[in-house]
Amino acid sequence: MTTPLSTPGDLSRHSNPTPLHPQEATAMQKTKPVKPIVSFQDVTKSYGNFTVLDHLNLDVTPGEKVAIIGPSGSGKSTLLRVLMTLEGIDDGLIRIEDDLLTHMPNRNGVLVPANDRHIRRVRGKIGMVFQSFNLFPHMTALQNVIEAPVQVLGMKPTEARERAADLLELVGLGSKLGHYPSQLSGGQQQRVAIARALAMRPKVMLFDEVTSALDPELCGEVLNVIRKLGTEHNLTMLMVTHQMGFAREFADRVCFFYKGQIHEQGTPAQIFEHPQQERTCAFLSAVKEAN
Repeated sequence: MTTPLSTPGDLSRHSNPTPLHPQEATAMQKTKPVKPIVSFQDVTKSYGNFTVLDHLNLDVTPGEKVAIIGPSGSGKSTLLRVLMTLEGIDDGLIRIEDDLLTHMPNRNGVLVPANDRHIRRVRGKIGMVFQSFNLFPHMTALQNVIEAPVQVLGMKPTEARERAADLLELVGLGSKLGHYPSQLSGGQQQRVAIARALAMRPKVMLFDEVTSALDPELCGEVLNVIRKLGTEHNLTMLMVTHQMGFAREFADRVCFFYKGQIHEQGTPAQIFEHPQQERTCAFLSAVKEAN
């Protein structure tokens, strides 16, 4: 059990404590641990004999931008998919803020698998944008963004319409509200998908190789939108990407995945300029040669 830093008895012994200098107080605030908004605790996920997440531990703080890199099959996309409960986990716990995602306590306080209602509530804090756009082809851009807030959140159609128009304006598609997916470029469709995810008011945004299906010019459009979201909105972001330049420029932290674990992590400068692990060096060298 963790011992509290102070108790009422402790304070009574120091009824007139010496006040902290403002600079000391600021320093203490800066060093105070920040409670994670996402936490993986010894999470394991296997497909048959293949372990894709191997006792994974990862904490992400509010507002942090984390880039996830690594070779194919290292567990990067599975990390995002279990966060969206598109895949189950075999062991461990996942927390979103103060809530467990895939488990819940029963009446006796024992953790049991979470029911659908609990999962939907906690998962509502997360939005995800996939490699494929997955837009409804028979709906306009505006209708695609309106659908989930009305059907899932119970938002009034007039409010949902106003919010959808604002979000499409945010991603640079204010003039495309009435366009169908077939009338939009790949980059525009991906930006509609980003607006659709934002319409659910998530606290955490997941991006799974969102530019992999786009040519370089359209890729830039989407990355600029993500940059804008990161700089103008206090969203926590986890981004699986092969765009090393973007990860280096945009992320607060880079995690290199290998064999279902975080093999190495640090600031972009640490990972890209001074990697410590041989496998990280080999991966970055291969990516550099390929480009």
